[in-house]
Amino acid sequence: MSTTGQQLFTTLDPDGTLTVALEEVTTPDPTGAQVLVKMEAAPINPSDLAILVGAADIETAEFTPGKFVAKVPEPANAGSKARHGLKLPAGNEGAGTVIAAGDDPAAQALIGQRVSCVPGNAYSQYCLADAAMCLPLGEHSAEEGASAFVNPMTALGFVETAKREGQESILHTVGASNLGQMLTRICLEDGMGLVNIVRKADQAELLRDIGSTHVVNSADDDFMAQLTKAIDDTGAFCGFDPIGGGKSVDTAFRAMEQVAVSRMDEYSRYGSNQPKRMYIYGRLDTNETVLTPAYGFGWTLSGWLLFPFLQSAGSETVARMRARVRDNLTTTFASHYKTRVTLEEMLTREAVSDFSQMKTGEKYLVTPWG
Repeated sequence: MSTTGQQLFTTLDPDGTLTVALEEVTTPDPTGAQVLVKMEAAPINPSDLAILVGAADIETAEFTPGKFVAKVPEPANAGSKARHGLKLPAGNEGAGTVIAAGDDPAAQALIGQRVSCVPGNAYSQYCLADAAMCLPLGEHSAEEGASAFVNPMTALGFVETAKREGQESILHTVGASNLGQMLTRICLEDGMGLVNIVRKADQAELLRDIGSTHVVNSADDDFMAQLTKAIDDTGAFCGFDPIGGGKSVDTAFRAMEQVAVSRMDEYSRYGSNQPKRMYIYGRLDTNETVLTPAYGFGWTLSGWLLFPFLQSAGSETVARMRARVRDNLTTTFASHYKTRVTLEEMLTREAVSDFSQMKTGEKYLVTPWG
Protein backbone atom coordinates (compact mmCIF):
# COMPACT_ATOMS: atom_id res chain seq x y z
CA MET A 1 0.00 0.00 0.00
CA SER A 2 1.66 3.24 -1.17
CA THR A 3 1.55 6.48 0.87
CA THR A 4 0.74 9.96 -0.41
CA GLY A 5 1.94 13.26 1.03
CA GLN A 6 3.59 16.59 0.27
CA GLN A 7 7.20 16.82 -0.86
CA LEU A 8 9.39 19.76 -1.87
CA PHE A 9 11.24 19.85 -5.19
CA THR A 10 13.68 22.37 -6.67
CA THR A 11 14.31 22.77 -10.40
CA LEU A 12 16.79 25.03 -12.21
CA ASP A 13 16.10 25.63 -15.90
CA PRO A 14 18.83 26.43 -18.44
CA ASP A 15 17.69 30.07 -18.57
CA GLY A 16 18.36 30.48 -14.84
CA THR A 17 14.76 30.12 -13.64
CA LEU A 18 14.69 28.44 -10.22
CA THR A 19 11.38 26.88 -9.19
CA VAL A 20 10.90 25.56 -5.66
CA ALA A 21 7.50 24.01 -5.05
CA LEU A 22 5.51 21.47 -3.07
CA GLU A 23 3.89 18.55 -4.85
CA GLU A 24 1.70 15.63 -3.85
CA VAL A 25 3.89 12.53 -4.13
CA THR A 26 3.08 8.87 -3.78
CA THR A 27 5.82 7.03 -1.92
CA PRO A 28 6.10 3.30 -2.69
CA ASP A 29 6.20 0.68 0.01
CA PRO A 30 9.65 0.07 1.50
CA THR A 31 11.55 -3.01 0.34
CA GLY A 32 14.60 -4.85 1.63
CA ALA A 33 16.48 -2.67 4.13
CA GLN A 34 14.32 0.40 3.52
CA VAL A 35 12.04 1.98 6.09
CA LEU A 36 9.16 4.40 5.56
CA VAL A 37 9.43 7.38 7.91
CA LYS A 38 6.62 9.77 8.73
CA MET A 39 8.73 12.92 9.01
CA GLU A 40 8.24 15.19 12.00
CA ALA A 41 11.16 17.63 11.86
CA ALA A 42 13.95 18.61 9.47
CA PRO A 43 16.51 21.44 9.80
CA ILE A 44 17.50 23.85 7.05
CA ASN A 45 21.29 23.48 6.96
CA PRO A 46 23.69 25.55 4.86
CA SER A 47 24.30 22.43 2.78
CA ASP A 48 20.58 22.35 1.92
CA LEU A 49 20.55 25.95 0.74
CA ALA A 50 22.86 25.20 -2.20
CA ILE A 51 19.97 23.67 -4.16
CA LEU A 52 17.12 25.25 -2.22
CA VAL A 53 18.13 28.85 -2.90
CA GLY A 54 21.74 29.03 -4.06
CA ALA A 55 22.56 32.36 -5.70
CA ALA A 56 18.96 33.12 -6.67
CA ASP A 57 17.71 36.70 -6.46
CA ILE A 58 15.09 36.44 -3.72
CA GLU A 59 14.17 40.15 -3.79
CA THR A 60 12.67 39.83 -7.28
CA ALA A 61 11.26 36.32 -6.80
CA GLU A 62 7.55 35.58 -7.27
CA PHE A 63 5.84 33.84 -4.35
CA THR A 64 2.55 31.93 -4.39
CA PRO A 65 1.27 29.47 -1.76
CA GLY A 66 3.63 26.47 -1.66
CA LYS A 67 5.89 27.81 -4.40
CA PHE A 68 8.41 30.46 -5.39
CA VAL A 69 10.12 31.24 -8.68
CA ALA A 70 13.39 33.19 -8.81
CA LYS A 71 16.19 34.01 -11.22
CA VAL A 72 19.76 32.77 -10.78
CA PRO A 73 22.14 35.29 -12.33
CA GLU A 74 25.13 34.50 -14.49
CA PRO A 75 27.77 33.22 -13.93
CA ALA A 76 26.19 31.26 -11.04
CA ASN A 77 23.70 29.72 -13.46
CA ALA A 78 26.45 28.69 -15.87
CA GLY A 79 28.29 27.07 -12.98
CA SER A 80 25.19 24.98 -12.22
CA LYS A 81 24.82 23.58 -15.74
CA ALA A 82 24.95 19.97 -14.49
CA ARG A 83 21.61 20.37 -12.68
CA HIS A 84 19.74 22.20 -15.45
CA GLY A 85 16.33 20.62 -15.98
CA LEU A 86 16.61 18.22 -13.03
CA LYS A 87 13.79 18.17 -10.50
CA LEU A 88 15.60 17.56 -7.22
CA PRO A 89 14.29 16.78 -3.75
CA ALA A 90 15.78 18.69 -0.82
CA GLY A 91 16.47 18.23 2.87
CA ASN A 92 19.49 16.16 3.83
CA GLU A 93 18.36 15.04 7.27
CA GLY A 94 15.50 14.93 9.70
CA ALA A 95 13.62 12.81 12.20
CA GLY A 96 10.34 11.00 12.37
CA THR A 97 8.62 7.71 13.16
CA VAL A 98 9.07 4.51 11.17
CA ILE A 99 5.63 3.34 10.05
CA ALA A 100 6.61 0.52 7.66
CA ALA A 101 9.69 -1.44 6.66
CA GLY A 102 11.05 -3.86 4.11
CA ASP A 103 11.60 -7.49 4.97
CA ASP A 104 15.18 -7.02 6.18
CA PRO A 105 15.31 -7.85 9.95
CA ALA A 106 17.21 -4.64 10.75
CA ALA A 107 14.52 -2.61 9.02
CA GLN A 108 11.69 -4.54 10.66
CA ALA A 109 13.20 -3.86 14.09
CA LEU A 110 12.72 -0.12 13.57
CA ILE A 111 8.95 -0.19 13.03
CA GLY A 112 7.26 2.10 15.54
CA GLN A 113 10.52 3.76 16.60
CA ARG A 114 11.38 7.44 16.26
CA VAL A 115 14.62 7.78 14.32
CA SER A 116 16.90 10.39 12.84
CA CYS A 117 17.63 9.69 9.18
CA VAL A 118 19.43 11.03 6.11
CA PRO A 119 16.99 10.47 3.22
CA GLY A 120 18.01 13.42 1.03
CA ASN A 121 14.35 14.47 0.70
CA ALA A 122 13.59 15.33 4.32
CA TYR A 123 11.34 18.26 3.35
CA SER A 124 8.53 15.76 2.90
CA GLN A 125 5.72 14.27 4.90
CA TYR A 126 6.95 10.75 4.13
CA CYS A 127 10.45 9.50 3.26
CA LEU A 128 12.09 6.24 2.39
CA ALA A 129 15.38 5.78 4.25
CA ASP A 130 18.06 3.15 4.57
CA ALA A 131 17.72 1.36 7.90
CA ALA A 132 21.50 1.31 8.31
CA MET A 133 21.53 5.12 8.20
CA CYS A 134 18.78 5.49 10.80
CA LEU A 135 19.61 6.31 14.41
CA PRO A 136 16.96 5.22 16.94
CA LEU A 137 16.21 8.18 19.21
CA GLY A 138 14.68 6.35 22.15
CA GLU A 139 12.94 8.89 24.37
CA HIS A 140 14.33 11.87 22.47
CA SER A 141 11.89 14.05 20.55
CA ALA A 142 11.98 14.50 16.79
CA GLU A 143 13.15 18.08 17.30
CA GLU A 144 16.07 16.90 19.43
CA GLY A 145 17.01 14.31 16.83
CA ALA A 146 16.36 16.29 13.64
CA SER A 147 19.94 17.58 13.42
CA ALA A 148 21.58 14.42 14.72
CA PHE A 149 23.60 13.66 11.62
CA VAL A 150 25.08 16.43 9.46
CA ASN A 151 26.49 18.85 12.04
CA PRO A 152 27.41 16.31 14.76
CA MET A 153 29.10 13.89 12.37
CA THR A 154 30.85 16.75 10.56
CA ALA A 155 32.24 18.20 13.79
CA LEU A 156 33.36 14.75 14.92
CA GLY A 157 34.80 14.19 11.45
CA PHE A 158 36.99 17.28 11.79
CA VAL A 159 38.48 15.96 15.02
CA GLU A 160 38.96 12.48 13.55
CA THR A 161 40.65 13.99 10.48
CA ALA A 162 42.99 16.12 12.59
CA LYS A 163 43.90 13.22 14.85
CA ARG A 164 44.55 11.00 11.83
CA GLU A 165 47.03 13.61 10.60
CA GLY A 166 48.78 13.77 13.95
CA GLN A 167 47.39 17.20 14.85
CA GLU A 168 46.61 18.28 18.38
CA SER A 169 44.79 21.51 17.56
CA ILE A 170 42.25 22.80 15.03
CA LEU A 171 41.37 26.22 13.61
CA HIS A 172 37.74 26.89 12.67
CA THR A 173 36.79 30.02 10.75
CA VAL A 174 33.09 30.23 11.74
CA GLY A 175 33.32 29.31 15.39
CA ALA A 176 29.91 30.45 16.65
CA SER A 177 27.78 28.45 14.22
CA ASN A 178 25.70 25.54 15.49
CA LEU A 179 28.40 23.21 14.18
CA GLY A 180 31.11 25.41 15.69
CA GLN A 181 29.55 25.20 19.12
CA MET A 182 29.46 21.41 18.85
CA LEU A 183 33.11 21.41 17.77
CA THR A 184 34.01 23.52 20.80
CA ARG A 185 32.38 21.03 23.16
CA ILE A 186 34.00 18.05 21.41
CA CYS A 187 37.47 19.58 21.59
CA LEU A 188 37.02 20.34 25.29
CA GLU A 189 35.98 16.74 25.93
CA ASP A 190 38.83 15.30 23.84
CA GLY A 191 41.59 17.64 24.98
CA MET A 192 41.99 18.97 21.44
CA GLY A 193 43.18 22.56 21.05
CA LEU A 194 40.83 24.85 19.14
CA VAL A 195 41.09 28.36 17.70
CA ASN A 196 37.67 29.86 16.92
CA ILE A 197 37.27 32.82 14.57
CA VAL A 198 34.08 34.88 14.94
CA ARG A 199 32.79 38.15 13.46
CA LYS A 200 31.03 39.74 16.44
CA ALA A 201 31.68 40.36 20.14
CA ASP A 202 28.51 38.54 21.22
CA GLN A 203 29.62 35.46 19.27
CA ALA A 204 32.96 35.52 21.07
CA GLU A 205 31.16 35.79 24.40
CA LEU A 206 28.89 32.85 23.52
CA LEU A 207 31.88 30.60 22.80
CA ARG A 208 33.76 31.68 25.92
CA ASP A 209 30.64 30.88 27.96
CA ILE A 210 30.78 27.26 26.77
CA GLY A 211 34.49 26.97 27.50
CA SER A 212 36.41 28.14 24.42
CA THR A 213 39.77 29.57 25.44
CA HIS A 214 41.01 30.89 22.10
CA VAL A 215 38.41 33.05 20.38
CA VAL A 216 39.42 35.82 17.97
CA ASN A 217 37.10 38.43 16.49
CA SER A 218 37.77 39.34 12.87
CA ALA A 219 36.14 42.75 13.47
CA ASP A 220 38.82 43.80 15.95
CA ASP A 221 41.60 46.12 14.83
CA ASP A 222 44.24 43.74 16.19
CA PHE A 223 42.63 40.63 14.70
CA MET A 224 45.78 39.32 13.00
CA ALA A 225 47.80 39.78 16.19
CA GLN A 226 45.12 37.88 18.14
CA LEU A 227 45.01 35.13 15.54
CA THR A 228 48.75 34.58 15.34
CA LYS A 229 48.98 34.45 19.15
CA ALA A 230 46.15 31.92 19.34
CA ILE A 231 47.84 29.74 16.71
CA ASP A 232 51.16 30.08 18.51
CA ASP A 233 49.54 29.09 21.82
CA THR A 234 47.75 26.05 20.40
CA GLY A 235 49.84 24.93 17.41
CA ALA A 236 46.75 24.98 15.22
CA PHE A 237 48.21 24.40 11.76
CA CYS A 238 45.12 22.48 10.55
CA GLY A 239 41.92 24.37 9.84
CA PHE A 240 38.39 23.98 8.54
CA ASP A 241 36.54 26.69 6.64
CA PRO A 242 32.87 26.73 5.51
CA ILE A 243 33.09 30.14 3.83
CA GLY A 244 35.04 29.11 0.74
CA GLY A 245 35.02 32.41 -1.11
CA GLY A 246 37.03 35.50 -0.29
CA LYS A 247 40.13 35.60 1.91
CA SER A 248 39.23 33.53 4.98
CA VAL A 249 41.54 30.66 4.01
CA ASP A 250 44.26 33.08 2.92
CA THR A 251 44.09 34.87 6.28
CA ALA A 252 44.44 31.60 8.17
CA PHE A 253 47.44 30.53 6.09
CA ARG A 254 49.15 33.90 6.56
CA ALA A 255 48.72 33.75 10.31
CA MET A 256 49.99 30.16 10.43
CA GLU A 257 53.05 31.17 8.42
CA GLN A 258 53.79 34.12 10.69
CA VAL A 259 53.86 31.75 13.65
CA ALA A 260 55.95 29.19 11.78
CA VAL A 261 58.52 31.79 10.71
CA SER A 262 58.80 33.14 14.25
CA ARG A 263 59.82 29.66 15.36
CA MET A 264 62.56 29.22 12.74
CA ASP A 265 66.20 29.17 13.85
CA GLU A 266 67.49 30.41 10.50
CA TYR A 267 66.12 32.71 7.83
CA SER A 268 64.99 31.15 4.56
CA ARG A 269 63.90 33.13 1.52
CA TYR A 270 61.45 30.30 0.81
CA GLY A 271 59.63 30.78 4.08
CA SER A 272 58.87 27.99 6.52
CA ASN A 273 58.48 24.33 5.74
CA GLN A 274 55.93 23.94 8.53
CA PRO A 275 53.03 21.81 7.18
CA LYS A 276 49.88 23.94 7.09
CA ARG A 277 46.56 22.56 5.90
CA MET A 278 43.15 24.12 5.35
CA TYR A 279 39.99 22.26 4.38
CA ILE A 280 37.07 24.03 2.69
CA TYR A 281 33.83 22.26 3.63
CA GLY A 282 31.24 24.75 2.41
CA ARG A 283 30.52 27.73 0.16
CA LEU A 284 28.84 30.32 2.36
CA ASP A 285 30.58 32.81 0.08
CA THR A 286 30.17 31.79 -3.56
CA ASN A 287 32.83 34.23 -4.79
CA GLU A 288 36.31 33.10 -5.80
CA THR A 289 38.69 31.75 -3.17
CA VAL A 290 41.47 34.32 -2.98
CA LEU A 291 44.97 33.07 -2.20
CA THR A 292 48.18 35.11 -1.96
CA PRO A 293 50.68 32.27 -1.52
CA ALA A 294 53.32 33.69 0.73
CA TYR A 295 52.99 30.84 3.17
CA GLY A 296 56.25 29.02 2.57
CA PHE A 297 56.04 25.74 0.70
CA GLY A 298 54.39 23.48 3.23
CA TRP A 299 50.76 24.50 2.71
CA THR A 300 47.90 22.41 1.34
CA LEU A 301 44.33 23.43 0.52
CA SER A 302 41.70 20.79 -0.17
CA GLY A 303 37.99 20.12 0.15
CA TRP A 304 36.25 18.18 2.91
CA LEU A 305 32.83 16.57 2.57
CA LEU A 306 31.08 14.43 5.15
CA PHE A 307 30.04 11.41 3.11
CA PRO A 308 33.43 10.81 1.44
CA PHE A 309 35.00 11.10 4.90
CA LEU A 310 32.60 8.52 6.35
CA GLN A 311 33.36 6.15 3.49
CA SER A 312 37.08 6.43 4.21
CA ALA A 313 36.77 6.27 8.00
CA GLY A 314 35.56 2.67 8.18
CA SER A 315 32.47 1.13 9.79
CA GLU A 316 34.01 0.83 13.27
CA THR A 317 34.88 4.53 13.44
CA VAL A 318 31.50 5.58 12.05
CA ALA A 319 29.67 3.36 14.55
CA ARG A 320 31.67 4.87 17.41
CA MET A 321 30.87 8.40 16.19
CA ARG A 322 27.16 7.69 15.86
CA ALA A 323 26.99 6.13 19.32
CA ARG A 324 28.63 9.23 20.76
CA VAL A 325 26.04 11.44 19.08
CA ARG A 326 23.17 9.31 20.36
CA ASP A 327 24.50 9.34 23.92
CA ASN A 328 25.04 13.12 23.98
CA LEU A 329 22.19 14.40 21.85
CA THR A 330 20.94 16.99 24.34
CA THR A 331 24.35 18.12 25.57
CA THR A 332 27.40 18.07 23.29
CA PHE A 333 25.33 17.79 20.13
CA ALA A 334 22.30 19.88 21.07
CA SER A 335 20.85 22.04 18.30
CA HIS A 336 18.84 25.22 18.75
CA TYR A 337 16.39 26.82 16.34
CA LYS A 338 15.25 30.36 15.71
CA THR A 339 11.81 29.32 14.51
CA ARG A 340 9.70 26.46 13.22
CA VAL A 341 7.85 26.49 9.90
CA THR A 342 5.59 24.13 7.99
CA LEU A 343 6.40 23.05 4.44
CA GLU A 344 4.20 25.83 3.07
CA GLU A 345 5.54 28.43 5.50
CA MET A 346 9.14 27.71 4.53
CA LEU A 347 8.31 28.84 0.98
CA THR A 348 7.03 32.30 1.93
CA ARG A 349 9.00 35.42 1.02
CA GLU A 350 9.61 36.25 4.69
CA ALA A 351 11.02 32.81 5.52
CA VAL A 352 13.16 32.38 2.38
CA SER A 353 14.60 35.89 2.68
CA ASP A 354 15.51 35.18 6.28
CA PHE A 355 16.97 31.66 6.25
CA SER A 356 18.86 32.23 2.99
CA GLN A 357 21.07 34.75 4.83
CA MET A 358 22.49 31.87 6.92
CA LYS A 359 22.88 34.02 10.02
CA THR A 360 24.78 32.43 12.88
CA GLY A 361 22.46 30.99 15.52
CA GLU A 362 19.28 31.47 13.46
CA LYS A 363 18.60 28.01 12.06
CA TYR A 364 15.10 27.09 10.87
CA LEU A 365 13.33 23.82 11.65
CA VAL A 366 10.74 22.46 9.22
CA THR A 367 7.80 20.60 10.73
CA PRO A 368 5.99 18.93 7.79
CA TRP A 369 2.74 18.35 9.62
CA GLY A 370 2.42 21.78 11.23
